[in-house]
Parts: sequence; structure tokens; C-alpha cells
Amino acid sequence: MKKLAIITTHPIQYYSPVFKLLHQRQQIEIKVFYTWGEGAVNKFDPGFGKTVQWDLPLLDGYPYEWVINTSKNPGSHSFNGIITPGLIQQIKDYAPDAILIYGWAYASHLKVLRHFKNKIPIIFRGDSTLLRKEGGFKALLKFVLLRWIYTHVNHALYVGTNNNAYFKKYGLKEQQLSFAPHAIDNERFAQKRNDEVKALRDGLGLDDNDILILFAGKFEDIKSPFLLLDAFQSINKENVHLLLVGNGALENELKLKAAENPNIHFMGFQNQSYIPVVYQACDLFCLPSKSETWGLAINEAMVCQKAVLASDKVGCAIDLILPGNNGAIFKESSLADLVLQLNNLVEKNTDGLKSMGKSSKQIINDWNFEKQAQAIEKAV
Repeated sequence: MKKLAIITTHPIQYYSPVFKLLHQRQQIEIKVFYTWGEGAVNKFDPGFGKTVQWDLPLLDGYPYEWVINTSKNPGSHSFNGIITPGLIQQIKDYAPDAILIYGWAYASHLKVLRHFKNKIPIIFRGDSTLLRKEGGFKALLKFVLLRWIYTHVNHALYVGTNNNAYFKKYGLKEQQLSFAPHAIDNERFAQKRNDEVKALRDGLGLDDNDILILFAGKFEDIKSPFLLLDAFQSINKENVHLLLVGNGALENELKLKAAENPNIHFMGFQNQSYIPVVYQACDLFCLPSKSETWGLAINEAMVCQKAVLASDKVGCAIDLILPGNNGAIFKESSLADLVLQLNNLVEKNTDGLKSMGKSSKQIINDWNFEKQAQAIEKAV
């Protein structure tokens, strides 16, 4: 079997199952090198404002090595957060036939790209897009830098339409690109949790005809939770509720602004084992972000058979949301458009939203870990 070295910062619930699947399928041999170091297991997440430890096993079922990170401020938050002097030797000791790198914007990852160029084929995975328009001298510098960086890549795995356009702009050709869909654990999220869902909705004081709109994520500006809060306050329907799930810097301000509305509810950060219950309890999921390279929360909601609403700066919207079929897309930062789309969706009532949710499930079925693993194997 051909050997693949996988370079990524830390165990992530969206990637570890793919590594496990690759190891189980035995089409290629893999080893994962975690460049953040062992400190990544209990990491402080600045977006949530707390230390996050996932309650699912993320290191089981595949071979991996920790890499010693000598950064003074270790983490995936900055270029100099990943400095691993021993990484290149660890890769050489493994003697792979190809290297798969997740993200270039870390000192050691870029060093690997440069060191192994024209020595070992480099496969790259990232999910960047062109959705945020930039201009001026800074944009020109970025263009030159990225064109240079991607000369080090032999093949890239794109996650969707917007990511494909990004890679092409920065120099990769059609024959250098393969589709490896961004995915979540569809099977785990689809497992019915009816009793827990009923308990959650009962706890919020909802009956079967009440509509629950869900936001789940970090309470930070780029996610635009205040925009959703304002839009919800505008529609002001007695049978429509909003649930905001998460933590972050804006939490206290959000709660203060929502204090007098009994139809607005808050839950703190929910870990992976329970979050499917939260999605299954809602009728409509909204991701109003100003910028989102993909938005895997949309995948999660769709697997749970929910209608979805997202801004046009959410990378997955073009691929996963069919307006009028399984949800809607609104113009980013436009309160008027978000209010319009919310009104249109809640007017469908619970039956109409359930029908949209069934369409969501049909659309998302093919966005799965197996197709992602097959794409990696084929690239190798």
C-alpha cells in the first residue's frame, strides 16, 4: 500500500472520523502528525471564551504522532502558533509516498510545503473562498503570495463550489483538483433522539405547533448573532421562538438585549454528544454570518432534516441551500432581507418547514465521510 503522511494542527471532530475510515478501508496506509502538540487535547477556544474538550474519542482507530511544538504561544490562531523543528524528520522517518497538508498558514506547515516540493507529492486541503471582496495593494500582495504558495501543491481537494473557484484563481488547474466534500458524521446526527428532543422543547415551553429557530455557534461579531436577534424581534410572532446556543464575547450583551422577550432562549455551549438533540428540536436553523468559509453547522442541521437559512457569505450556501426547496439565502448584513426571508419561512408553519427538512436530508446524503475518504485515496 502507498503511504500517506497527514499534517494537521489538532484532532477535530470533522476530520478524525475520516482518518479512522481511511485506516479501516486499508486502501492506503496513513499516519497523522498533530502539529499543535499534546496541549491541543485541552485547548482554550477564544471564540467560546473557554477551554473546550470534545466528549467524543478523536484519537481512536488510526495511527498518529504528536509533534513537539516549541511556539511561545501555541495554537492554530496564528502563523507562529505552530513551530515544530522536528516535524520534517518525523515525516522522513515515516517515508511516505505522498503528504496531505491541512492548511498552509502556519510556520511549520509552510516549511513542509517548501521542503518537500518536487521531492514528495503534496496534496492540500483547505476551504478558503473568494466571498470576501478585497481591493487595493493588500489584495495584490495576497494574490502574489497565494500564487506562489500553491506552486508547492501538486493536488488540492476542494470542499465545494466556492473553494474550487478559490484554488483556480490562485493557479491550480482543473486536473489538479478533486472534489472531497465537506462532511460531518451523518449517521450520528441522524440517529433519532425523540425523548430528549421532547424534553428540550417542553423545557422551553413549546408545543407541537410552535416554531423554534436555532442559532448554534460562537457569540462573536463575525457570526452576526445580533442581526438574527434584531430580525427575530421584528417578526414578533407569538408562536415563533428563538434559541441561541453557545458562548462568547457577545453573550452578556445578547442576553441583555433579549431580556424582555419571553420567546428568546439561551443555552450554553453544548458538546458533541448532545448537540444533535438541539438540532432535532428546532424547526429552522439560521447561520447569519458575515463570513464563513463553509459552515458545517448547515450540514448538521440538514442531516437532522431541518430547513436552513444562511447569508450569501456562508460558503456552503451555494451548494447546499436550494431557495424555496430546503430553505433560503439572504444578503449578508441586510436586516430587511433577513426579516423578509424569516417571515417567508415561518409562514410555512411547522408542516411546510418539515417538508423542507426532508429535502435537506436528500440533498445532504451524498456529502459524507466515505466520499471524502475515496477522494483522498484516489489523489494518493
